Amino acid sequence: MLEFCYELPYEELDFTDPDTRPLYRIGRGEQGVLLVRPYTNDICAHWRFVNENAASKSANKIYSMFCEYREHGDFIGMDMARKFLEMGFTRARRYANHHDGRKYTETGEVRPQETDALHCEKSAAAKVFKGIRDKAAYDPEYQQLRKQWRANESTNATRVDTLAVSSNVTRSRYSRKRNNVLRRT
Repeated sequence: MLEFCYELPYEELDFTDPDTRPLYRIGRGEQGVLLVRPYTNDICAHWRFVNENAASKSANKIYSMFCEYREHGDFIGMDMARKFLEMGFTRARRYANHHDGRKYTETGEVRPQETDALHCEKSAAAKVFKGIRDKAAYDPEYQQLRKQWRANESTNATRVDTLAVSSNVTRSRYSRKRNNVLRRT
């Protein structure tokens, strides 16, 4: 499995363009969910997890987009929709566990879980996203296309690496809190 490449100039890339599509890497979990245009813009417009009702509307809309992408054989769209569903689950769980969204103390220790973490609004929102994320992730057509995409990722690795090296973007370091991507000057 190849990692998601953060060094590509994503602001300049359109992943609906047939020449750009092979540059897409699945990565792990929700890696790259906010970078791959125009999918990020299209799906993010519907992404909400403030409570169970908002999460239900959001997750159902994103799943309907997943189904549209599937009808068109658009694996990148399907995978991006799955990533947004995954992110809905993880973010809602984060806020259920820690009402202010901060998992770590200033010293890097994990803060204690909220006492109502399993029964609050965000917990209900997380359950909604998890159920629909599982529906997308275990969709047989999605799984087949994902397997095919993974098999072809290494074919395009040289092209991705060449473009990444020639871009002016660098991933400075990876931390548990966030991926830092900086512009080279």
